[in-house]
Amino acid sequence: MTESQMPVADAIDSTETEFVSYELAYHVLPTVAEGEVVDVTAAIKQLIAGQQGEVFDEEAAERFELAYEIEKYLEGRHRRFSSAYFGWVRFRLEPAALAAVMEEVDAHKSILRTLVVRLTKVEEANPFRFHEALVDTKVRTINTDELDEEVSEEEVEGEVKEDLVDNAEVASVDDAEKGV
Repeated sequence: MTESQMPVADAIDSTETEFVSYELAYHVLPTVAEGEVVDVTAAIKQLIAGQQGEVFDEEAAERFELAYEIEKYLEGRHRRFSSAYFGWVRFRLEPAALAAVMEEVDAHKSILRTLVVRLTKVEEANPFRFHEALVDTKVRTINTDELDEEVSEEEVEGEVKEDLVDNAEVASVDDAEKGV
């Protein structure tokens, strides 16, 4: 092959870095004071910025009950936690720098558990807001004073007795037809 047909390696700019979008979800220990949870989030964002990363979205950590207990070795013993503060940050970072960030995040004494995922373009454009979704699923209280019709216990018991009588009559007709 001639030189004109060979790709030129020098043509690729090696100074350009490829940033990838990630989401880091984290649980903060419930023993951390509520006012100090913001400091934990700030420390995570500072670790990302220290590796020339850029935070572009976040959901502040809020306390909630976990679906199951999480165990962590702390202060010389295994401890179980049934609640935690949950939050996430989305950031862009070089893939080579991710391991360094995660090593320091996992070593943070106030963090219970973490999960980092690489985001697709669709996921990046449509973040899922956990705490907003959680509020929508909570049970709502209905004020019974505002109901149009009130049904007394006697009316309910009367309907139940009528249903029992009707069912007994149907059963006796069915039994007579079968020859029982």
